[in-house]
Parts: sequence; structure tokens; C-alpha cells
Amino acid sequence: MTPYEVACRQVEIAGQYLDIDEGLLNLLKHTKRELVVHFPVKLDDGRLEIFTGYRVLHNPTLGPGKGGIRYHPDVDLDEVRALSMWMTWKTAVVNVPFGGAKGGVKCNTKELSRKEIENVTRRFTWEIAPFIGPQSDILAPDVYTNPQVMAWIMDTYSILKGYSVPEVVTGKPIELGGSAGRFKATGKGVFISALNCAPHAGIGTSLRGKTVVVQGAGNVGEIAARYFCQAGARLLAISDSKGGIYNPRGVDIDKAMACKEDLGYFSAEKITGDEITNKDLLELKCDILVPAAMENQITRENASRLKCSMMVEGANGPTTPEADELLHDKGIWVVPDILANAGGVTVSYFEWVQNVQELMWTEKEVFERLTHIMDRAFKEVHEIAVSKKVSLRTAANILAVGRVARAMTLRGIYP
Repeated sequence: MTPYEVACRQVEIAGQYLDIDEGLLNLLKHTKRELVVHFPVKLDDGRLEIFTGYRVLHNPTLGPGKGGIRYHPDVDLDEVRALSMWMTWKTAVVNVPFGGAKGGVKCNTKELSRKEIENVTRRFTWEIAPFIGPQSDILAPDVYTNPQVMAWIMDTYSILKGYSVPEVVTGKPIELGGSAGRFKATGKGVFISALNCAPHAGIGTSLRGKTVVVQGAGNVGEIAARYFCQAGARLLAISDSKGGIYNPRGVDIDKAMACKEDLGYFSAEKITGDEITNKDLLELKCDILVPAAMENQITRENASRLKCSMMVEGANGPTTPEADELLHDKGIWVVPDILANAGGVTVSYFEWVQNVQELMWTEKEVFERLTHIMDRAFKEVHEIAVSKKVSLRTAANILAVGRVARAMTLRGIYP
């Protein structure tokens, strides 16, 4: 199944537990707007290259579209459609007033210079500028984008408008109106979700001494791994797209990330442990597995071989519906992406509020608010899961789809 087919299937499953008109349920599987742009960029060697970019708005019923921009050679319209839909459910689960959107540019940042990435960013922003804005569609970082990319987007959009518009993006540098804690927010949310689910999964109320495996060493994976280690958990393995490092006695997260920063990959010559593939890493015996890389990592082919007690999805869409059923039958608790990694969009909302109202909150204030919202959302999802005897993913989708459907019904269809 493609990512979009997976997203639609999840809506259909949630719809079985909701009293929703069939036409409305079908509408929820469609995006409101899909933008594809092809734009030229002059590279450092003088060549002109054509890049393809996407921006999809899924559903703005609850508020402005909200979602990241990813730079990746495999980005396509189907993937962005799915990601925009998952953003709609993610914001609805944590009950922040945003709709779902997503975007991307098909490119390989590892083959581009800093100046070329800036040129791609500014030209892409110029192309989509008529369709974005702080009250219509707000951008954020995602795979291979970062606060610097957000700064370029904000600056380009502000030049077009003739005045500074910091609230058109979130995940900005602090100096440009970014929020304290935003960089850590998604990984922090993954950790909070693990704490909330651990007692139900038989792991206990403390993570001290528990074993953790993390697939993905980007912003989400690294930060989550650090929080687990600070809580006394033992990090058995961590990986990036090139492979990972495994140590049954525990991976030193500081040494591992220093090695990745220095060499660009995890090397057993620099870190105590053995190199491991992403495939084998997912199948390690552990208490908590955190897939924090890309979509479709856990499928019907490997789900039966997972040996974790609980899985907390740091990535978007890492598990297929068929794998979901297998994991549920095995008794593995899965905290779904639209709940587990909602810390990022929640703190993005805080950043947007601070920009609009010209406020500044401390990291302590941000994380207190984040913890309150994540705790409340998990409680609501868990209550639905227990009452309807369904998985946490289905429960989260029931909560999210139900909220959006009710809002759409109240607003009505005009004309």
C-alpha cells in the first residue's frame, strides 16, 4: 500500500466506530488543495536545474493548515498527501486549532551546497507564497530541513509582503521569533508518550534499566534517545539511513552522535559496539522500540519478528495497517504517530501563539504546557481504546476523525 492508501484505510477503520455520513467520511479522505510546482535554480557551477516541489492542504476546518517541508529525493505527491492527512489527525488528537498540511521538494541536500539549498528554499517559497500565510497555511521543518531553512522561508515571504511575518513558519531560530524548546519538542513528546504508555504495556512507571532501540538519528530520534538515557534507560541501538550501532551493554549516545557528526555515519571503530542494519535493528529484543525514520518500516513481512513490549512511533506512518493487526495480536502496545510525535506540532502552536501575541515563554513553561497536553491526549485515546476494545491507533483515529467530522458538520457545506 502507498502511504496515501494507508492513510485512507485508517480513516475507513475509524469510520466503522463513528456515526458519520458516508459522503462526509469520503470527503475526509480527500485533500482540499494540491500544489505542484516546477522551478529553476542556478547551481554553484552555473548550471540551471529544475526542481519539483509540493504543498498539500488536507483539511483547514479547525484552523490554518500546519505541516512541515521535507527535502528528500523520494518525495512525491502521494507521500505528501498522506502526510498532510496525518497532520490533520495529529492536530485534532492534541486538540490544537490547526488543520493538516505538508510539503516537500524532491532533492538530495547531501549533494547541494549551503548556498544551493538557500536558493532552492527561496525560489520554492516564492512559488508557493500565494497559498501560504499565518492565517491560511503555516510551514515547519521536517526531514532534512531545519531552523535555518525556516529562516530563509520567513525572510523570503516577508520580503514579498513588505514587512516581517515571523508567524508564517514555526521551528525558526530563537533570534527570529522561534520558541524555546521547539527543537526538542517532537523527541520530548515521544518520551512523554512512552512514559504514559509504559504502565499499560507492563513496563512499569519507571524507565530506569529498561531497554530502548531507536531507528533514526535525526532531530526526533536523537532527542528521544537522549531523554530515555537521562531517565536511566539503556540504549541498545540507534541508526540512521546508512545503518546503526548495537551494544547490549548500552550505546553511549554522546559518543555515537559525535561519531555521526564527524564521519557522517555510525562506525564500530569509533563507538563501542557492533554495526547493525536497520532491518536487524527493528527486530532486536527490547522493552521500547522507537521507529523515528521514514514511512513503511514495519510491515506484514517483519511485524511478526518484532520483540519489543511497546513501540512508540517517532516517524510518520512507519507501520502499515497489516502490520498493525499483527502487532495488536502479539500484544505489542503501539503509540501511534499522530499521538506519539505530536509534541512538535503542539510546540509549533505555542510558537505561533507567541508570534501572534508578541509573547516569549521559557523552555520550562513550554514543556509544562506540552506535558499537560500530551498527558491529556493519551488519557483520552486510552479511554476510547478500552471502551471500544481497539488499538491505540484506531482509538486515536476515532478521536481525531470524530472531532474534525463534528466541526465540519457544524460549519456545514456552502453554497
